[in-house]
Amino acid sequence: MTKMTLQEKLAVLSDAAKYDASCASSGTTRRNSADGKGLGSTEGSGICHAYAPDGRCISLLKILMTNFCIYDCAYCINRVSSSVQRARFTVEEVVHLTTEFYRRNYIEGLFLSSGIIKSPDDTMADMVRIAHELRHTHNFRGYIHLKTIPDAAPELIEQAGLLADRLSMNIELPTDAGIKAYAPEKNGDEIRRAMGRVELRKQASKERTHTGRRAAKFAPAGQSTQLIVGADGADDATILNSSTRLYSSYKLKRVYYSAFSPIPDSAASLPLIKPPLMREHRLYQADWLLRFYGYQADEIVTSSQGGMLDLEIDPKLAWALSNRQIFPVDINRASRGLLLRVPGFGTKSVARILSARRNGALGFGDLKRIGALVNKAKPFIVTRDWSPGSMTDAANLRARFAPPPEQLSLL
Repeated sequence: MTKMTLQEKLAVLSDAAKYDASCASSGTTRRNSADGKGLGSTEGSGICHAYAPDGRCISLLKILMTNFCIYDCAYCINRVSSSVQRARFTVEEVVHLTTEFYRRNYIEGLFLSSGIIKSPDDTMADMVRIAHELRHTHNFRGYIHLKTIPDAAPELIEQAGLLADRLSMNIELPTDAGIKAYAPEKNGDEIRRAMGRVELRKQASKERTHTGRRAAKFAPAGQSTQLIVGADGADDATILNSSTRLYSSYKLKRVYYSAFSPIPDSAASLPLIKPPLMREHRLYQADWLLRFYGYQADEIVTSSQGGMLDLEIDPKLAWALSNRQIFPVDINRASRGLLLRVPGFGTKSVARILSARRNGALGFGDLKRIGALVNKAKPFIVTRDWSPGSMTDAANLRARFAPPPEQLSLL
């Protein structure tokens, strides 16, 4: 077999990493090399590879250490039985790429995942070596996110957490039955136990030692996980309930959703469900409602919807249309919790409304200046100078927001 160049490896392993949902460096410790004593920074902006929750664009070198894998997960293009082109970076090559890309201002950090080679411990040990070399040999102060391996020895994951800003372990599928059927080498209980150990270790790092010193920081940007959408036939209600349990049990920073696309040689063994990217998008919107708006999963997706989110309108608007008896709400009197349920109102606009109305009753024009999406909010609110009248209960209200039907091509 012809030896691959570094550039060829990069082409293969950056493309292979596209199935891992990347996350941002928001929430980590602020570090920079402005003093001339280090390399890199967790601040600033560059080529956009991901978005932080606060809206900043951040650039990440997002690669697999290798796409060789001893596992045979049916949904994974890098499974052992797949015929894809294979490549593997050495530890030194990943360190070289990261530092060189950083010096050229191409990236702000490293997002490193990997297939399982030899064993979980061997693979995790190499990933830890990469992070150690960056931090201690090159004094790298940029962001590092490591996709850890649940089956690896706890001491290796401990080392990873002391070096990386964020750790993640992929639960992959929302049910244990799905994991057993489509990822037989993996175990849902073991993945959750490993996630629990990370959370306990992170909490311990916040306590002072017996001498009164602060403990070493452990994954300061927290941990996250990924759910594949559509590979096992689970409906959106099942996925969102799984996310709710994960957030509650392990204090995750994020659950990432990845739309499944059938992979050659494996599609026949998987459910005939091919969710569009819009389904993934709606799940992210619903996840946002769970985390920041006070919704429960069973409010967002009800049994009457067949357990699936509406793909034509966002889940907040869908909830409002199904609960019209609550509306319209008076923006000058309503509680924060009720204002957060108004379509077109975000957390920032609600905070501004609460602050501004202390100085007097707000009108419709005030909402525009505050930054609310007034066209979406109009049927659901009363202001000093606006009332929707019968608009709230209009039979065609949903049609006003749903996209118009498209003529499908006959060719």
